[in-house]
Amino acid sequence: MSAAMRGTAARAAVPLMLLLACAGLTHPSALPGQDRPRPREVGIRIGHLPPGPLDAITDVPGVLVGQATLAWGDSLNTGVTAILPHRGDLFESPVRAAIVVGNGFGKLVGLSQVQELGEIETPVLLTGTLSVFRAADALIDTLLAMPGHENIRSINPVVGETNDGYLSDIRLRPIGPEQVNAALRDASTGPVREGAVGAGRGTRALGFKGGIGTASRVIATPAGTWTVGVLVQTNFGGRLVIDGVPVGDRLAETAREPHDADGGGSVMIVLATDAPLDHRSLERLAERTFGGLARTGSSMSHGSGDYAIAFSVDRGPIDIPGGGALSRLFVGAMDATEEAIIASLFAAETTRGQLGTAEALPIDRVLDILDEAGVLAGD
Repeated sequence: MSAAMRGTAARAAVPLMLLLACAGLTHPSALPGQDRPRPREVGIRIGHLPPGPLDAITDVPGVLVGQATLAWGDSLNTGVTAILPHRGDLFESPVRAAIVVGNGFGKLVGLSQVQELGEIETPVLLTGTLSVFRAADALIDTLLAMPGHENIRSINPVVGETNDGYLSDIRLRPIGPEQVNAALRDASTGPVREGAVGAGRGTRALGFKGGIGTASRVIATPAGTWTVGVLVQTNFGGRLVIDGVPVGDRLAETAREPHDADGGGSVMIVLATDAPLDHRSLERLAERTFGGLARTGSSMSHGSGDYAIAFSVDRGPIDIPGGGALSRLFVGAMDATEEAIIASLFAAETTRGQLGTAEALPIDRVLDILDEAGVLAGD
C-alpha cells in the first residue's frame, strides 16, 4: 500500500476500538473467573528475570487482548483470541514485526507480506484451523468498514491457527464476524484470561487440556529497560517438562491410558515488546521463543504448525540494543514463552468434545512432583 493511499485513508479514520464500541456488537458470553492457580502463584519460577505487574503480554505498554469463546455441548469448543498492538488505526500506524516458522504445517494468513515489509497493519487473530480463512475475511470486512478506509484496495490480515478438531466439530467452521468482532470489542490492557477460552477453548497440549497462556519479563540493562510479553495458543505433542523436571514421565507412571509423547499438533506464539527493534532483530527475538517451547517438552512433530509472531510497540527511531542487552531480551523471550505454555495448562479445565475428553493437568500431583524435585520457590 502506497504512502499516498495510507494518507487518504487516515484523514477521516477513527480508532478500531471506537468503531466497535459504537457498532452495537455483542460481547462474548460471560465467563467464570479463573479458579485454577497460575504457575507463579504456587511457587514455579521460570528463569531469573522478573515478570511485569500482570505477568502477561499486556504488560507491554498499549497491547490489548480480547477473546470470544464458542462452547455448545460436545459439538463446539472453539473461539477467537485477538491481540492488538495499540488502540488506534493499525493500518495507518502499523508496528514493526516479524514472523518465524518453526515447522510449517499450518495456515498462517498474512505471513509473506509481514516478512516482506517488516510490519503488521491489522490486529493479530488466533482461531481454529478451518475457521482461519473466515476469521480473516471477517477481519477484512470490519477494517474496510472503518470511516476513512473507503479507498483501501488491499489489506493484510494476520490470522494464525491450531487444529481443535478433537474437541470441536471443526468442519462446521463456525467462526464469523460475530465472534471476530466480539473478540475485538472485548480487547483490554488488563489481565488476560487463560486456559480453555477464546482460541484455546478446544486445544490439547503435552497430553492434557491446552489453551491460552501468557507471561512477561522485564529486562533492565544499561541501555534501557524493556518488557517482553508472550501469549500462546497451545495444541502440541510431547512429554511435559516444568522448570527442567520431567513431570510428564512421572504422571505417565500412574496414567489411566498411555500417553502419546509423539502426538502432533501446533502452537501459536505471539510476542510483544517495547524495545526499539527493527524487523531483523524482531525475527531473531521470535526465533528464541522456540527455545522456550522446547524446554516444555514439545516434540515439534512432523504434523505441527509452530509459528512465532513478534512485534514492537515502539514507534520511535530504531535503536537496536548492544549484544549484551539483546541477549537478555532473548532470555526474556525464552523464559516468558516457557511460562506462558505452562500457564495455559494450569488454567485449562477438563473439556469434553465430539471425539473425546481432554483432561486438565492434575495440579496437586504436579506440585508434589516439583516439590520432591526441590524446584518450588518458598513464600
